[in-house]
Amino acid sequence: MSELFDAVDALIASRSPLPPPEERKRLRAAHGLTLDEVAAALQVRRATVSGWESAKKPTEPRGPEREAYARLLEGLAELYPADRAAPSADVAVPETFTGTPPPQAQTPAAGLTSDAAAMTGSEDTQTCSAASTAAPAAASCPDRTTRSARSRRPGVKKTAAAHPPAAGGDPRFVNGPLAVVDVDADGQVLAYCMGGLVLDVPAQSLPALVDWTLHEGLLGQPKLSGPGKDADPLLVLTEAALERYGLPATLTDEQRLAGRIPEGHKAVKQLVRADWKLTRRGFGPWARIYRPAQGSKRACVQLCIPSWNALDTRHWGDAGQLPPAELARLLGAYASRVMTPRGSTAVTGLELMTALHPPTRASEPDANGTRTSEYNPGSLGKDPVDPAPCEAPDGHPLLKDLPRFHVRGPAEKLFEEAYDWARPLTDDECLRRNLVGIDVNLAFAAGANGLNVGLGAPTHVTSPIFDPKLPGSWLVDLSHVDLSKVKAGKEWVELDGSLLPSPFTPKGEHPTGPAWYATPTVAYAVELGYEVCPVEAWVRYENGRYLDGWYNRLRDAYLATMADLGVHTDLSPADFLAAMDGYRDHDPQLGHVVSAIKATVKGGLGKLRERPRGEGWRPGEPWRALSRPTWRPDIRAAVISRTRINLHRKIVKHAAFTGQYPVAILSDCVVYAVDGESPLDFLPYRDGKPLPGGFKLGVNPGLVKWEGTQSVLWGEEVRDRFDAPELNLARYIKDGTVTDVDSGE
Repeated sequence: MSELFDAVDALIASRSPLPPPEERKRLRAAHGLTLDEVAAALQVRRATVSGWESAKKPTEPRGPEREAYARLLEGLAELYPADRAAPSADVAVPETFTGTPPPQAQTPAAGLTSDAAAMTGSEDTQTCSAASTAAPAAASCPDRTTRSARSRRPGVKKTAAAHPPAAGGDPRFVNGPLAVVDVDADGQVLAYCMGGLVLDVPAQSLPALVDWTLHEGLLGQPKLSGPGKDADPLLVLTEAALERYGLPATLTDEQRLAGRIPEGHKAVKQLVRADWKLTRRGFGPWARIYRPAQGSKRACVQLCIPSWNALDTRHWGDAGQLPPAELARLLGAYASRVMTPRGSTAVTGLELMTALHPPTRASEPDANGTRTSEYNPGSLGKDPVDPAPCEAPDGHPLLKDLPRFHVRGPAEKLFEEAYDWARPLTDDECLRRNLVGIDVNLAFAAGANGLNVGLGAPTHVTSPIFDPKLPGSWLVDLSHVDLSKVKAGKEWVELDGSLLPSPFTPKGEHPTGPAWYATPTVAYAVELGYEVCPVEAWVRYENGRYLDGWYNRLRDAYLATMADLGVHTDLSPADFLAAMDGYRDHDPQLGHVVSAIKATVKGGLGKLRERPRGEGWRPGEPWRALSRPTWRPDIRAAVISRTRINLHRKIVKHAAFTGQYPVAILSDCVVYAVDGESPLDFLPYRDGKPLPGGFKLGVNPGLVKWEGTQSVLWGEEVRDRFDAPELNLARYIKDGTVTDVDSGE
């Protein structure tokens, strides 16, 4: 008999036990593994692993694959044991069930929803009556309507945490600000949220998906300011999700140019029949689906469709190609630190300004206890204002009476732009070995910090006395400012003015007569030790530091993400340069977040002077952006002016102390000809401390990092090749690749 038992034991041992298919799938998802990763490890096809997990037609592994698969699942089961519901300590549980229990009101736990509840009211679903909660009647309802929606938390295999919603946060948004909607191998629609949370989505149609998001998804983000509005939930649709909900995986050339699918598309008609509306931009890569607000209650869902080029690769890299869980982590990090994306990074940057300074607020209650909407102090208000004529870009309605081909000069047009300047190398600089570029971190954000800008309409004044605290545009002659003798702090210093760009023009050219300048530019002329006598001005007496909150939010987002990548604010100069070397490789996803934050800064400021975008526009006619109170070219000009002046101030300090002058400047990048290869070889430091008021290495906005190093011979060869002695080498200093003649774009 013992021999028979031994044979049975051997037979059992020859086949490693495996959990049911549903458990296999749960364990894989809990560890954040994809089907492809498991298939590669076991040296089988992806479809084979999918078959092992299929609840409908499961297959079983055999031979060595079974042993290896069992070992994998056994290890995962130890890490992620199945949840076992335990009875509450204060509830008596009878030993024997004797009848139908009375119905009990249940509150779904955070992140968990009932499929039946989620599908109620959906046009393609079935529902069970309340009586179906009783055990005897449960079998009369289909499994899919009685099965509770599962939530899964696959581990995130990254160096930084995914920043799930904090415990004790807003109970309305416990699943985070967004979800990436995908379809698995079994055809189940899943919503991948922050923190590795995965929800089953029961919606069978696009209108049902919108309803589920608003009523069951628990997605969204609390408002950033007291009188503001909560952020609408964001759904990111993968190609599989697009196919499931009847949308094209990609846009045709015609649809791409139009920025939307046709209004007659089946999916759009479904939304219309369900009383949902789209914004004027229609159903495009960043579609907004809404119903008119009922009082203070909003009903709006934002869509993001990566395969329709919603995520610009210049700013988001390959984010659109990431698996759903990783994309949810990336976008979730951006949303939690900046805000839920509302469109491109430029659109989000502009929306962030409004979210932090809403145009209106609720008034104090009157005698009847009624509150009304009133202007929110410190905001731009709800109504657009016209710019001063000098601030208006070409084609603006204010300029419609100008001759058709009239070209406005400096005395007619405010022209505050970033630097694009270069000069030939001196004989001494040609003997140096290298060209080293340094780049200012978040330069335009630093320029916005603490800047006083106009909040209301401009007022025209003639022969004004210049006030550096009064934002506006000033017509003044600065041609008398001599850069060979300027004040650096409290002392006059002598410099070689021919080697310096003018601080008053983007191309570094010396002004030749009266021109329009923003307040920071004129204030710098005074700082350099010269008197100014404006002829006229457009000033804004209603003003404030509108961009401070915007700067703080983006600065904190940038520094937190850089810290996750190993670049901290307290590093020494040498340690900072070492940490910056390949920092994106530590976590490529967070590297994309850094790029997106930078693009949010520049894009948001650019949106303040958004130009016409087709739509049959003609010069002299208004375009859509002019109807926004955030269309403010004067604010954009002031930020750029201050950013350029901040850079020039550091250049002057550096030249006065070291005798070194820049050979090229492009926006926030400055190139010097030196003998060393690193910024440490030419930036002055004493006892570890930088030159006061000069360039300082570090991660904070306004400090500098190393941009790139090329040889002086490379620079001269490039200029000779293109016969361009003033080619801006700062444009190519990063990797040395020059593809075409500098176009100045």
